[in-house]
Amino acid sequence: MPSNLVVRVKATSPALLQGLEEIAKELELPGEFSAEVTSAAEKAAAAVVLPELDRTDLPFITIDPAGSMDLDQALHIERAGDGYVVHYAIADVAAFVKPGDPIDLEAHRRGETLYGAGTRIPLHPPALSEGAASLLPDQTAPALLWTIDVDAAGTQAGVRVERALVRSTQRLSYVEAQAALDDGSAGEVLALLKEVGVLRQQQELARGGISLPLPEQEIDETGDGFELTFRKQLPVEEWNAQMSLLTGIAAAGLMVGAKVGMLRTLPPADPRDVARLRRVAHGLRIDWPRAMDYPAFIRSLEPEKASHQAMVVACTRLLRGSGYAAFDGNLPEQTLHSAIAAEYAHVTAPLRRLGDRYTGEICVAICAGQPVPAWVTTALPTLPKTLQDSARRAGAYERAVLDLLEAAVLSGRVGETFDGVVTSVRDDDALSGVVMLADVGVEAPVTSPQPLPLGEEVEAILATADMAAREVAFTVGRA
Repeated sequence: MPSNLVVRVKATSPALLQGLEEIAKELELPGEFSAEVTSAAEKAAAAVVLPELDRTDLPFITIDPAGSMDLDQALHIERAGDGYVVHYAIADVAAFVKPGDPIDLEAHRRGETLYGAGTRIPLHPPALSEGAASLLPDQTAPALLWTIDVDAAGTQAGVRVERALVRSTQRLSYVEAQAALDDGSAGEVLALLKEVGVLRQQQELARGGISLPLPEQEIDETGDGFELTFRKQLPVEEWNAQMSLLTGIAAAGLMVGAKVGMLRTLPPADPRDVARLRRVAHGLRIDWPRAMDYPAFIRSLEPEKASHQAMVVACTRLLRGSGYAAFDGNLPEQTLHSAIAAEYAHVTAPLRRLGDRYTGEICVAICAGQPVPAWVTTALPTLPKTLQDSARRAGAYERAVLDLLEAAVLSGRVGETFDGVVTSVRDDDALSGVVMLADVGVEAPVTSPQPLPLGEEVEAILATADMAAREVAFTVGRA
């Protein structure tokens, strides 16, 4: 499954902070919410109509990064014979946001919450995203309650979704959740998350799906510059992600069966790209046996190792081409998400992704045997483009931030030589390409007086590391 790269900034360098501000200006990122939108959110929070179904009897928990306030999901799992029932509550944004109101129009302009280096530009005003609509602990809130039956092997055996009142009883950070599992103090829900999460990982393996284990990057100041370190995902993060995947796959099944909805799709990887990645692995001295396929190779990587982290970043290229396919009456030609190896939909993060509000409404209508609301079907033809545009902006933001951080890490080291691997060569210019430096986790442009050897080791000399221009460039010494 595609994973977003997370970068945290602990440094307070004026040059670095100024660079982040410049990125926001250049990309014309959304700023503070207008008074009109803020006022509308506050009124919506005070006037929400709550659903009749009350499931506050279920002791939900949330598991998120430390300090998170925009809590989209709350979880409860219980045993059912030799299987399980997964209750997954998703924030009901549509209970607060009405089609065409100021909050809705602004959400369409933003598309998704943007994450930079320690900063967040929210999709919805805090009065909703960090307040009334968030599944905060000890707060009764409206939700789309997914009830998914899972058998003893981890296979989905049934699904329904309906509006309900829910109440989270405990907010855990990933670190807290993992510590409780490790020391034996975890409650039943957390313990069952591990059981079901492991089963779902086995299901993923069986169907040929993959989850790229992108580690968090953290940049900090040292005595003479900046240092970039990596934090591997905790097991509980991966099990928690499997619950979201389970729900997204179940939602896709509902929508495909009803022939109305919106899928997240990804075409199969080009064999030429996989062959190129094998050359990169060879250059990074990572064993990739010929008999081992790409998903198995991904699972063998240990991202806390610099060379393996570099390999994971190189592998993200196979995830390019993902998109949204909306349909009403006829299924799209491409319905599969090749990385997940299943039909899949985004439905579990409506506080942070615009499209999830629409797909959630579709699934609720399908399960209730009712027509999909007109405001949803009317938006379906144009919604994919809105989401793709916001995804491009998010991608440009992420790339600009990474360019800045890489320049910061390498500032003051111009002229030094690094061991690297050539990860790509331009089709129209064999003297230009990209080099990956495993030791510092940086991928940057490289030039050479001779054709670059794709997938092979080179000695790369740092020619440029300009924070103001967010530019890093290398030249090849000897191959």
